[in-house]
Order: sequence, then structure tokens, then C-alpha cells
Amino acid sequence: MTGLRERKKAQTRHRITEAALRLFAERGFDAVTMTEIAAAAEVSRASLFGYFPSKESLVLDGVGGEDLAAVVAGRPAGQDALAALRRYYQDTVAEAVTGVDTAQLLARTRVIVDTPKLSAAAHAARHRQRAELAAALADEYRPRPAELIAAQVTAAVQTVQEAYFRGLAGGATPADAGRTLAADVDLAFDLIEHGVRDA
Repeated sequence: MTGLRERKKAQTRHRITEAALRLFAERGFDAVTMTEIAAAAEVSRASLFGYFPSKESLVLDGVGGEDLAAVVAGRPAGQDALAALRRYYQDTVAEAVTGVDTAQLLARTRVIVDTPKLSAAAHAARHRQRAELAAALADEYRPRPAELIAAQVTAAVQTVQEAYFRGLAGGATPADAGRTLAADVDLAFDLIEHGVRDA
């Protein structure tokens, strides 16, 4: 019973997101109200706010949301922090590629890029993520500056993700884009761990 309830919630969440992104694409983020989104998704306003507390959260859900500090803190004993982060992203790629909704992913990306306040919010979320990761890396990599290591990880991953979006937007199949993404993740961490000359 719990499984059925969770599936229904996931379906409703997807329907809301789909309706919102369609309206944002048609009329622009600022011109659409939460009431209109609720009507388009055929849910009550109360239900909508139960899933998404604000219009911004509809688009920014998951952006900069990976808790990389928790990945580092929760890694198995003896595992290097960068190895744990590499494994996390390898697993994330494998999961994302099998169930990616390409149209929704690209629509979300376009809305963020086209809306300055959403772009700023996404940047702020990534900044917080980088700061938290630096704090988690500090002890392991001292006296090397953890801020630079965290910046390399987050910038490399963002660049790889952007290349993935460009591939999908250019017509690559999810499978082909996913294979490229997996290879790029490994290359990115090779470069971080070994440097440009040795990777």
C-alpha cells in the first residue's frame, strides 16, 4: 500500500512539474501564477503547495541540491574523498540515464537560463554546496586549500552536466548522451586527481 501511495505522489509531482514548465515556456516564468499551475495540473492550491512551497522551487528542485558534504562524511572507512565523490557521480549518472525525461530536463534548463532570478538562485545554491564540500574536505587535505579542491569538483561536474544538456538539445539520444556523460565524469575526476599532464 505504501508503494502505491508513493507512486501516486511521484506521478502527481511529475504532472505538476510538467504543467508548470509548459506554462513557463509559453508565457515566461514571471507571468504564471501558482493558481494557474494548480489548475493546469488539476490539483488544488493546497496540494500544490504541499509538493512545492514556492514557484521557484518548482524549477530549482534538485539544482545544486546534491549533499556532497554528506557523501564525503558518509564514505566507507579508508576510502579517499575524491574516490567517494567519483563513485557518487558514477551511480548518479547510471540512475539518471535510465529514467531521464529529456523534454522536462531541457525545459527546466531553459527556464532557469532565461530567468535571471532563477539563474541567480541556482548560482547561490551551487555556491553553498561548494562551501559545504570545502568544509567536509578540510581535514583530509590540509594543508592544501580545501576551497580550491571543492571548487574544482563542483566546476568540473557543472561543466560535464552542461555538456550533457547541450548533447540532448542537439538531438543526441539519452543513451548516447548518457555514455558520453559517464565518460566525462571519469575524465573530470582523473583530471582533478592526477592533473592535466598525467590524466
